[in-house]
Amino acid sequence: MHHKKRVSDEFSHQPFKDLKKLLKVKESGKNTHLAPLDRGELAPKADKSIGDEELFNDAMKEVREIREFREIPVHQKRVAPASGYKNSSADHEALNVLEEIVSGRRPIPLADTQEYVEWINKDYRRDIIKELHTGRYSVQDCLDLHGIVVDDAESEVEQFFNESVKKGHRCIKIIHGRGRRSPKGPVIKQSLITWLLRRHRKNIIAFVTARQCDGGLGALYVLLR
Repeated sequence: MHHKKRVSDEFSHQPFKDLKKLLKVKESGKNTHLAPLDRGELAPKADKSIGDEELFNDAMKEVREIREFREIPVHQKRVAPASGYKNSSADHEALNVLEEIVSGRRPIPLADTQEYVEWINKDYRRDIIKELHTGRYSVQDCLDLHGIVVDDAESEVEQFFNESVKKGHRCIKIIHGRGRRSPKGPVIKQSLITWLLRRHRKNIIAFVTARQCDGGLGALYVLLR
């Protein structure tokens, strides 16, 4: 009696197909080690023939440009002028005065310089200084200390001052110079101020730098009581 040949029931995927062989090898005493899997073999090898530019273009192929961001307008911040500032004609006037001073058409205000000197007795009104400096009082006598050493200048000032008080002079002038040629500066000027304040203060109402026409920064007006 003939039997029909059965159709094979084997599956296409047979993970235990070689299991019997492995068991026989083990029983025979042989040590079998499976070689470790090299991960590098699974990783796709980079194609060295591809350049950086091609790699970049490939990575950026999905990037799209936003046209609205091509030109972003920049708005400059407006700075408000300082409160209370006014560009008035006073600014132009000040510039004109400065230009005249630099060009020599206008004298420098002596009261604005570091060499300017003034002093007034506290018992008298302050505006006397301005009157004295502007020539309100006529000069009745003058002493010139140019070319005199300090010791000689001291005796000259002492004699001149005492004589002016005796004569009843109201306003005198003493020329002390500016000490430009002296390596120690205006020594006579500094000494003169000291002598006036220490020895003759009781007879003095005020003293101040003279006008430009009367010696300017190199002379003093002295107003006596």
